[in-house]
Amino acid sequence: FRMFLEAGKHVLVEYPMALSAKAAHELWEMAEQKDKVLHVEHIELLTEEYKQLKKEVAGKDLVKGTLHFTGSVLDENKTGFPAFSGIARLTWLIDLFGDLTVTSATREKQKDKNYSRMTVHLQTTNKKPLTWIEERGPGMRREKKINFCFTSGCLENFPQAPRSGVGLFMQDQNLFAKKLLGQVSKEELAAEKWRILRCLDLAEVIQQHCEQTEKICS
Repeated sequence: FRMFLEAGKHVLVEYPMALSAKAAHELWEMAEQKDKVLHVEHIELLTEEYKQLKKEVAGKDLVKGTLHFTGSVLDENKTGFPAFSGIARLTWLIDLFGDLTVTSATREKQKDKNYSRMTVHLQTTNKKPLTWIEERGPGMRREKKINFCFTSGCLENFPQAPRSGVGLFMQDQNLFAKKLLGQVSKEELAAEKWRILRCLDLAEVIQQHCEQTEKICS
């Protein structure tokens, strides 16, 4: 979508907006220089399931947590390293628990079975541990499992959520339209920009950790 920004167009792009943090920062800077809206679609934050989860988590003191995703095999030449292709999960964790740092990350690959498992250990600003597991293999169901423990108890299942009358992509397009009309506050735009770029920065750190351990093991 660089060509569209260079041509002075507003852009709506799917996540991840880039497969490197450097490219993402450059593209965002270009959009701002040209005074154009760069909207990164994040429908995973618009699902009723997630909205209910966010309400459930709000105001609680985290002790530790795990988010485990499983899914079918992806072509990494097109989708990038799992920390980028799975950035929706990282976005959830940042949106729920605030800024995070990476303490360690490893990746297990079984090429003969086309299987991959990335395990990332993160820490909140209050030094509380979070684990993100991204697991893919042939025939694996697309599924998310959570285990968030708070001082008040543990949340192991997603809360019941009503069905929305508006489709996710339409909700996202409506948000894009609001930005074009100037109906989104500067504070909201700044917070969204920070979250998107922070997740991409973390994805790159995770990839570096995994590649270092792969070299050591080989």
